Amino acid sequence: MSLGSSLADKFATGAGRVGVIGLGYVGLPLCIEFSRKLAVIGFDIDEEKVARLKKGESYIGHISGDLVLELAESGRFEATTDFSRLSEPDAIVICVPTPLGRGRTPDLSYVERTAETIAEHMREGQLVSLESTTYPGTTEEVLKPILERSGLKSGKDFLVAFSPEREDPGNPKFSAGNIPKVVGGDGPEAVKAAVELYKCMTEKVVPVSSPAAAEATKILENTYRAINIALVNDLKLIFEKMGIDVWEVIEAAKTKPFGFHPFYPGPGWGGHCIPIDPFYLAWKANKLGVDARFIELAGAVNVEMINHVIERTEQALAGRGKKLVEARVLILGAAYKPDVDDDRESPALELMGLLKRRGAEISYSDPHVARLHPGREHSFTLESVELTPQNLAGFDAAVLVTDHKAFDYAAILEHAPLIVDTRNAFERNLGDRAAQSGKIIKA
Repeated sequence: MSLGSSLADKFATGAGRVGVIGLGYVGLPLCIEFSRKLAVIGFDIDEEKVARLKKGESYIGHISGDLVLELAESGRFEATTDFSRLSEPDAIVICVPTPLGRGRTPDLSYVERTAETIAEHMREGQLVSLESTTYPGTTEEVLKPILERSGLKSGKDFLVAFSPEREDPGNPKFSAGNIPKVVGGDGPEAVKAAVELYKCMTEKVVPVSSPAAAEATKILENTYRAINIALVNDLKLIFEKMGIDVWEVIEAAKTKPFGFHPFYPGPGWGGHCIPIDPFYLAWKANKLGVDARFIELAGAVNVEMINHVIERTEQALAGRGKKLVEARVLILGAAYKPDVDDDRESPALELMGLLKRRGAEISYSDPHVARLHPGREHSFTLESVELTPQNLAGFDAAVLVTDHKAFDYAAILEHAPLIVDTRNAFERNLGDRAAQSGKIIKA
């Protein structure tokens, strides 16, 4: 029996074991879903995460403690910091960060170091699948050569695949178990094994012709979003000059039952995908002599939105006789999207940094982010402020960046002297009461 068939049979019958490297927003949901059919070993360098998983505790806001407790008590899962055990699983799934370096260049150091660790401990007969979002070609040009330093050969001694993560934290409709998985393998045997592996954790698996095609699929998905976000942000600025409310226009346009999908403006972009992935593609395109003008322009538009928010805040303060350089500004929402505890690449961090450099005194409040985590370019030693009437009244302006459902919009409207709303959240939640308050500035 071929290697691909042998592994596929193990996964199909539930006899295989899978190792997941990186137990964060992508890796932990995979462990939960895989454990319903396969034995799972979760690997992470963070001892605290491993300790909490052994106790059945969740450290990710949108993943319930009940799910993690069920995982811990299933008898099919164990978490470890011992990477010498990488020889044990039949499949190794890599879920590590792929951030941007200086000059918006890809930083594959996490992938490279993980591959080097795997190469030290891997054995014949394993499948290695990369899930970290990256530019087309990474699996075959970066991952595979490092793994082959082990002396084993891809396609003969082990198999390599790419299957992009498609997590949408906080989405009540879609989670790892019902989002289709795209799979591209280094040869037909790798595809065969990887398809059966992912059938163990999701309802639909979509094979494509190569790892590069799978990598390009994820880049397309996120570039599509980045460009459309840039479009509505650009339209917001244009319509604002015309005295037209872009939010009203979007609501009217989305009544068309075909040919239109609504995207919404904001203070920029955030998260571990949208502000990063398009630049991975642009970097690769430039290496091939192709000018990725559209992608670069979308990036410039989205980045510029932060400056627009600051300009609107400064104008609003000036209208009340206050200078930005001496203002106390409260940022409402530090997470990159509503109702999650993830502040990676959040536009709130960039906004806070720029406001601070302009001389403003900065605080933030977020019901999901008790303290800020160090970022790629910013590191704040701040903790979330409680939204009491006294606290709200003590700020010169509150800038709504993330429209969490947990915010008491009525209380904020009542007690904050000035609100700069980048998400149209107050009008959406309070209607005419917000529009007629005289406190709301849209940005």
